[in-house]
Amino acid sequence: MLMHVTMVGMQTPMIDYLHFLLDSVGTDAGAVASYIPELAHADPDKLAVAVASPDGVVYVAGDADAEFTIQSISKPFAYALAIADQGLDVVLEHIDVEPSGDAFNEISLDPETGRPRNPMINAGAIASHALVRGEDADARVGRILDLCSRLAGRQLSIAEDVFESELSTADRNMALAYMLRTVGTLHGEPTDIVRGYTRQCSVSVTVRDLARMASVLAAGGRTPDGDQAIAPAINRQVLSVMATCGMYDSAGDWLTSVGIPAKSGVAGGLMGVLPGQVGIAVFSPRLDPHGNSTRGVRMFERMNRDLGLHLMDSTDSTRSVARRWEREGVAVHEVMGDLHFVEAERVLRGFAQDPAGDAPVVVDLDRVHRTNDIARRMLLEGIRRLHLDGHEVRIVDPWGVLGSAETGSGELVRGEPARGGYVPTAFPDIVSALRG
Repeated sequence: MLMHVTMVGMQTPMIDYLHFLLDSVGTDAGAVASYIPELAHADPDKLAVAVASPDGVVYVAGDADAEFTIQSISKPFAYALAIADQGLDVVLEHIDVEPSGDAFNEISLDPETGRPRNPMINAGAIASHALVRGEDADARVGRILDLCSRLAGRQLSIAEDVFESELSTADRNMALAYMLRTVGTLHGEPTDIVRGYTRQCSVSVTVRDLARMASVLAAGGRTPDGDQAIAPAINRQVLSVMATCGMYDSAGDWLTSVGIPAKSGVAGGLMGVLPGQVGIAVFSPRLDPHGNSTRGVRMFERMNRDLGLHLMDSTDSTRSVARRWEREGVAVHEVMGDLHFVEAERVLRGFAQDPAGDAPVVVDLDRVHRTNDIARRMLLEGIRRLHLDGHEVRIVDPWGVLGSAETGSGELVRGEPARGGYVPTAFPDIVSALRG
């Protein structure tokens, strides 16, 4: 079941940030994918972004309900299903995992083995589709559609108009399929396999769907409902290949500058996964020369700068707990563990449960010893907004994790660290309510 944030008090800064992000990317260069007639009619000005947490909360901005076809973003999921059906060793006999350095539709095969370079280019994706179990194209597509629907949290469907349009121009993919059969990599009837592959790419999605699908990959293949939809080892393999090959001939630049596993599609979608933390999706139909969404790439680059989402900067974020409770009219937000982006987002989600008014709010950071810069800024902004909503805010921060930054009217309870807690120097009534 897809979760959305219900705001009873302040609006979380995440929503404002996403609107700011859309405004920051400027005018769009590039062009829509005109080689597919139906995609040539896409509205080039559509723009949307969605961010999904592993526990099912999705934040959106822009044209978040606009539907578009998944296209090559389907490749990681078909690859996962092929591994689940055949085993990794069998799949590796048919498809390599090396970055090709070529465009998505290039003829890129290992000269000795005849294997496609990786499953993210068309040749490898066609081979992946053929390895999904099913007696014909419809059966294989049905299983891929079922997996994508499980990850999206709703039943997805095929955009038949795009499928028919794309199939009518699938000569190059048909040639790739026949070539793969010629070298012994593809088993099956090429026309049937290309038909199925084209339908796989014609699944209709929104950025909400893609962000939620990405969040499942971020959670090791487990959905917010607790369904292990993709085995952890397969999930790891998929993310590894996305990181090195998902952005085609710009994959190296992407990994160094943005630094998260990602996959793009020629309809303008772009999906990114920060393992253990968040799934992100953007949509803007105009493409750059690599076949990636121009403004989509721009948004990811901006998020990396603003939110510190680079994979090589990530640390284990599973040791943090945030909970909200009330006692004698005082709302207490108790936070434990190290804080990074995803933990700070959960704390802000708790702040949003406090209705506007003058009720006291305590933010207890007694059990937080480390926080990175983006988490600190997010907490300070949340505290500022609690104050603007009328709350008397008190911050218990004996370790100084918030530094000396401005906290609105939130007054710091510093004190001296002591065994089992701290020795307060102010606000004994608040501390008494806190400790009970």
